[in-house]
Amino acid sequence: MTAVDPAPAATAPARRRGRPGYDRDDVLTAAVTLFNEQGYDATSVSDLAVRLGLTKSAMYHHFSSKEQLLEMALGEALDGLEGVLALPEAQSGTASERLHFVLRAATQVLLDRLPYVTLLLRVRGNSDVERRALERRRAFDHQMASLVREAQAAGSVRPDVDSAIVTRLIFGMLNSTIEWYRPTGPIDRDALTHDILTVAFDGISPR
Repeated sequence: MTAVDPAPAATAPARRRGRPGYDRDDVLTAAVTLFNEQGYDATSVSDLAVRLGLTKSAMYHHFSSKEQLLEMALGEALDGLEGVLALPEAQSGTASERLHFVLRAATQVLLDRLPYVTLLLRVRGNSDVERRALERRRAFDHQMASLVREAQAAGSVRPDVDSAIVTRLIFGMLNSTIEWYRPTGPIDRDALTHDILTVAFDGISPR
């Protein structure tokens, strides 16, 4: 700061942080990492506090419970996927154009929110939070299958395959990336998106 700079009070407010030096996003990110490493059920609030170097009381300054952390983490993944279907490109154009757009955007949501999607794919419905997340995931799958049927009716997807199975197979391939893709690794995100979509659409294109 120079002698002619405005006083600190006139500057834009800094990002609000919690009392221990972490904000809610930091705590949520750490929680998701630990849930994926140890499993949600096996992870305690004490484990998370140790990972962050905080006290348990400091943890509860950010979140009311471990379950709230899980709900917000699953929401991060599901909001991203559901948001794809609400984008203008998913609402207009031919069925083929919309299907291509939605699959590309969903692939990029998965790669960009990999830890959150990983956690989503591992839930088994052991609590109300998990069951609500699974219901939202099933609703997304149903909308995708409906879009595949539209593309079949328009002749842009081969008619001899079941739309629900197509959706399961494509997303099964896509979801498998959580086991081996690393954002900091040697595989380029955009190249991987291209390869996934190429394999998917070559398989369902009319012959």
